[in-house]
Amino acid sequence: MRSLFRQLNPMRPESLWCLVLIFTGHALAEEIPFVQTRTLSASLANQAVLAAYSECSKRGFHVAAALMSRDGRLQAFIRSPLAAPHTVDVSQRKAYTAATYQASTLSMMQREELKFSPGVLLLGGGLPIRIGGHFYGAIAISGAPAEKTAGDIDQQCAQTGIDAIRDALEFAE
Repeated sequence: MRSLFRQLNPMRPESLWCLVLIFTGHALAEEIPFVQTRTLSASLANQAVLAAYSECSKRGFHVAAALMSRDGRLQAFIRSPLAAPHTVDVSQRKAYTAATYQASTLSMMQREELKFSPGVLLLGGGLPIRIGGHFYGAIAISGAPAEKTAGDIDQQCAQTGIDAIRDALEFAE
């Protein structure tokens, strides 16, 4: 059997393994041994959700605001005592969607192929937090009525939250 293999494949298996090791070893040698990421401090995360929540509250809306870290984990949350119960889950799912896809949920509303993805909610109101070329996570609001499109006012309030922490992150270097 072994001689039949060598007749069909003139390259010896040992030679093939040597080639694999040479090419992958070179690629691994150049790879950086760690990955650097940035995470918002608890203080900044809370400042962002409070600013977003306050903007919607000033406009007379009872909302929930959630901020997810870059890996889709809840980092900060606030809810009006008068907000509907569903706003808790909806704000968190919007923030999760914006964080894991690194895109505005308003821009993703027509992506039917994502409709059944676990935890994903394709309604406007979630925004990725990308400042100074770094991605930190996402913030989302739920509970404000639609002006033109579902979630458009939620998104405006979420943007206020991002704007509230922009200077602290841009000048942190």
